Amino acid sequence: MTIIDPPGGHGRPAVPSAAAALARCASVEPAKFAAAHWGRAPLLSRADELPNPDGFTDLLSPADADELLSRRGLRTPFLRVARDGQLVPAARYTGGGGAGAEITDQVLDEKVLELYASGATLVLQGLHRTWPALVDFARDLGTALSQPLQVNAYLTPAGSQGFATHYDTHDVFVLQVDGRKHWRIHPPVLPDPLEQQPWGGRADEVAATADGPAALDVVLAPGDALYLPRGWLHSARAQESSSLHLTVGIRALTRYAMVEELLTLAAEDPRLRAGLPFGTDVADPDAVEPELTETVEALRDWLLRVDPAAVAARLRQRAWPAARPAPIRPLAQAAALAALDADSRIAPRAGLRWQLTATDDHRVALRLPDRTLTLPGTCEPAVRTLLTGTVTRVGDLPGLDDDADRLVLARRLLREAVAVPA
Repeated sequence: MTIIDPPGGHGRPAVPSAAAALARCASVEPAKFAAAHWGRAPLLSRADELPNPDGFTDLLSPADADELLSRRGLRTPFLRVARDGQLVPAARYTGGGGAGAEITDQVLDEKVLELYASGATLVLQGLHRTWPALVDFARDLGTALSQPLQVNAYLTPAGSQGFATHYDTHDVFVLQVDGRKHWRIHPPVLPDPLEQQPWGGRADEVAATADGPAALDVVLAPGDALYLPRGWLHSARAQESSSLHLTVGIRALTRYAMVEELLTLAAEDPRLRAGLPFGTDVADPDAVEPELTETVEALRDWLLRVDPAAVAARLRQRAWPAARPAPIRPLAQAAALAALDADSRIAPRAGLRWQLTATDDHRVALRLPDRTLTLPGTCEPAVRTLLTGTVTRVGDLPGLDDDADRLVLARRLLREAVAVPA
């Protein structure tokens, strides 16, 4: 894993907030985290080893959670409820929101109270999309790790346990916000599981391992953080009071993802598209064997000449849309467009993934997660200056003949949400 300090696109400058976000989660230097822990071993970081003396309440406090549950019109699947290791059907805590809001899957606070008071765990999901402080934190931490993230919150009543021992198919940071929670961690029964290899398929192995000695048996207090690689078994129980913790799921790409993209590209090879011979009995290993040998040879020959640029393009299409850039304010953006002049100052949209490349017709292609913009080649210095900088005065954009051209480009970049008013 490469932990950067970190560019968000090609040629981006370092982002101090990204390094600060990672420092809040791990008490060791980024290089040591990458070498000794990432994908390898858990890391427990106590509050007094981390930089924020107030812990994580600035990201989401119990009062914030109450706000979400009661006043934000929250809908499923942004809330899950678990009790005794099982998910509670959403119909038990959702319904219509009254006049003018009859949508039937809105969270009903009185139903949530009933379940929570009887020992159920509440799971607020997708907070990296719904709660402002976590929108920004997830973007910064994702930039530091070069990976897309998701953030959930777990609210557990005193003495309760939401889920039995299990493993996740993605790495996580656990950030203890409020209360205390007892965690038992065991080594994997399946190292580095993929998304299609959930723990339920190995429930007996998981249960047997969980009965043995724990690799880590700790109580997390407010401000503590825990990193768990995917596959590590874990269970958690609230202690003498209710508990609130955040789980940051890291949706890292795997080599298997690269294999999947290679197989998609392999459809270009005529030998691999060929049908099996007429009358082949696919249930007969002796009939399948020569076809398997031929297929493996054809695949090997194709893999030896595969274009890395084609693989990178496929991986880009998979990875970039998984991480949202910083939110924009549509009304403020439209007002900035209307008032734009040479003295206006604009900035790159934080967290936006991009590539800028020359084309054969003397133009440049600005690749974004969901589209590609084609611009005159003379725009390349101005676009690169903006995207690799912080704040730029429109009249100072380089490479263009006059302010009229600079204004045309700046309006395009604002309208396409590549740039934002500074």
